[in-house]
Amino acid sequence: MTRRQIDDYNDLYACMQKVNSNYDFDMVKRAFELCVTAHEGQKRWTKEDYYIHPFNVAKIIVSLGMDSQSIAAALLHDVVEDTDYTLEDIKAEFGDEVALLVDGVTKIGRLNFSTKEQQQAESLRKMLIAMVHDIRVIIIKLADRLHNMRTIDAVPEQKQRDKSVETLEIYAPIAHRLGIRPVKEELEDLAIKHLDPVAYEEIENFLYLRSQQRNEVLEDIKSRIEKRLNETAPNIRAVYQSRVKSIHGIYRKMYIQGRDFDEIYDIYAIRIITDTVADCYNILGIMHDMFRPIPNRFKDYISTPKPNMYQSLHTTVISREGIPFEIQIRTFEMHHTAEFGIAAHWKYKEGIVENDKKMEERLAWIRQILENQSNTSDATDIVRSIKVDLSQEDVFAVTPKGDVINLPVGSTVVDFAFAIHSAVGIRMVGAKVNGKIVPINHEVKTGEVIEILTTNQPGHGPSRDWLNIAVTSSAKAKIRSWFKKEKREENIAAGRLEFEKELRRNDIEIPSGDYAEFIEDIARKVRVANTDEFYAAIGYGGILLSKIMPRIKDDYTKRYTAAKPPEIKPVEETRSARPTDGVVVEGIDNCLIKLSKCCTPLPGDDIIGFITRGHGVSIHKRDCNNVPRDISNCEEPDRWINAHWNGSKSESFTSTLQAMFIDRDGIVIDVMSAVNNMHVPVHSISAKEVKGGNCSVILTVSAESVEHLKSIIARIEKIRGVFSVERINQ
Repeated sequence: MTRRQIDDYNDLYACMQKVNSNYDFDMVKRAFELCVTAHEGQKRWTKEDYYIHPFNVAKIIVSLGMDSQSIAAALLHDVVEDTDYTLEDIKAEFGDEVALLVDGVTKIGRLNFSTKEQQQAESLRKMLIAMVHDIRVIIIKLADRLHNMRTIDAVPEQKQRDKSVETLEIYAPIAHRLGIRPVKEELEDLAIKHLDPVAYEEIENFLYLRSQQRNEVLEDIKSRIEKRLNETAPNIRAVYQSRVKSIHGIYRKMYIQGRDFDEIYDIYAIRIITDTVADCYNILGIMHDMFRPIPNRFKDYISTPKPNMYQSLHTTVISREGIPFEIQIRTFEMHHTAEFGIAAHWKYKEGIVENDKKMEERLAWIRQILENQSNTSDATDIVRSIKVDLSQEDVFAVTPKGDVINLPVGSTVVDFAFAIHSAVGIRMVGAKVNGKIVPINHEVKTGEVIEILTTNQPGHGPSRDWLNIAVTSSAKAKIRSWFKKEKREENIAAGRLEFEKELRRNDIEIPSGDYAEFIEDIARKVRVANTDEFYAAIGYGGILLSKIMPRIKDDYTKRYTAAKPPEIKPVEETRSARPTDGVVVEGIDNCLIKLSKCCTPLPGDDIIGFITRGHGVSIHKRDCNNVPRDISNCEEPDRWINAHWNGSKSESFTSTLQAMFIDRDGIVIDVMSAVNNMHVPVHSISAKEVKGGNCSVILTVSAESVEHLKSIIARIEKIRGVFSVERINQ
């Protein structure tokens, strides 16, 4: 090894010694040497020797307190994928456990969110299955993603944005649910840095400009708190820390919730760590006596832990200088869990994690996502489950009996009912919130007492509309499951009607003699047993026709259209406009063509030309308000001329859309994520609050045709809270 490589290993060795002296140092050294040898001559996009990446991933794994096998697997996680070494080589040298971890991370490493949605779902499913088998796999993958995000400046800008969106949507929520706070916050901050660099820099400047004042104030507050506790509770042992809210956390409140920097009360926090739960509540009383608490800013996560097992008391108070700040109070054990999450429960017993009940509970959400996704073939459901069900913000509502139900923000009473029990959701006929009847689309808020009204009437069940009202994938899966079991004949009939209607809408006419075979072939491709199961799945929502119609159209074209002999038509001489315009104007050659701004026509629209005075031909949509309904009887009929799109051209045209939402946090980011996933350029986007508690989002995008624009609109229509998307003229 070179001098640099020896120094790097010594650095890793020193980090391991600080954490735990019981590591298998010999195995880690052999893994480091194999990593260096296997990647010799390979370079990263940063121009560094490739081994630097797995070396840094291993250091992150050490900082999380993981075991020897995890460190070795981190060093070797790219060896099988990027070198000539095989999994058998790893197994022979390091044993089955390390080989399984390397294999799991290698499979996850093939995730690619720019591929088709079905491939996304399959990759995500593999990742979740690997996590159920051994949670260390995803912890190594999170460390891998963290180091890649730290060095992402070296890759092209578009790839930076794609990876940042993927990080925000998938990896940061998983890190949050696993409770690994430092990794989650750094992933979010790095993602925002590349998705919105201007806002990131603005927040950084805010924090920097106030850093000196902040440090002085926090140090003064800490010393005053310590003095008061020593005077009033000398028997309580406490350690004091200060923390600054993450840039992503501030970003969400400033740019999504629309708050000013000075209106965010928890940017600065004092953390008090003590021995027992009783001490936590005693300290809380002293703090409320010492400072003036802000109403409705107290959260008790000790009695009601977050889904990732986070526990702490949070209260926001105002100092005598008038500066609001948050106080967090927790025990040492709670603090360890808050910092390291699931990694805090790792035991150094022969390198395996202890299979206690608490660990099983913390992994139950993975099995739940896999179980929910099994009832639908919609590829986006598994991605949506991670984005919604692993929400970083939760609400806590209470049943009349006092049971606390924890749900993602935005959940409705439908989600609440099914969270209590499947039978409660199925028999629900209404709901009361704090004693008052509410509609079933009522959004649950923290502290509400919710009573679900049920019926014992035979045959009663949920409405199909509930699939659009429910937010959590668990509730949606239970509704689909009920329709699948209880309404089979109804589902088959409804599915057949919907499918035949969609065929007619797409001009697909299957010969009667081939119809049964054609449908059976489609059923096989979507992995259902037969035609009836295919129709039933459409009926209960397990198969979305919008997802499979492109494949059906391709099959139909290959089977029937391609078999027809080409129709020979007489060639007519056509004089066309400039080819760059993608428009053919009948009878005019080499003239200026412009697309009118009043109706912004797109390829696929029915169009007509208007001969202007000195400005060439202006192209309008046929249904534009400026086009006469009866051209033969208008004032200057000779100036209107037939035109059509040149189908051989492939160009981009700008079009403006208006989407109406029920107002909530995160709408603009959701819209940008949806459009970005389609790799559609966005020229402008703006949002404003409108009457009735709604929000209007106007965005200008580039689209290649009307069909392309329709697919963009369809993607936006799937965002939670949207109730209309339409093309507008600007």
